[in-house]
Amino acid sequence: MLRSVGKWGFLLMVFVSPAVYASAQVDGAKLAQEKVCMGCHQIEKARVGPPFKAIAQRYQQAGDGIETYLVHAIRQGGRGRWGVIPMPAQPQISDEDALTIARWIRGLSLTGANNE
Repeated sequence: MLRSVGKWGFLLMVFVSPAVYASAQVDGAKLAQEKVCMGCHQIEKARVGPPFKAIAQRYQQAGDGIETYLVHAIRQGGRGRWGVIPMPAQPQISDEDALTIARWIRGLSLTGANNE
């Protein structure tokens, strides 16, 4: 019985995980647009802030804890990480939305995803 649950769990993970990951990528891109992140950032080119792909590349070797760091950076802002222009705090973005955006940003490096 336990073996069959293990097989079903594995199959579920194999077939559902890519769909969930793809959904998070689309949701992250959509949220970045809705939350006006694109006012200062672009996907591949520097604007006021660094491009999202540069952020993804900087942290591509980091563990999953980097997502918590990025959520904090989004909501609390910061200075000195990417030059002299500070990132203003975005407290109006919920932790959940910030996490979705952070995972999307991180995925830009991991999958070569585009800005859909």
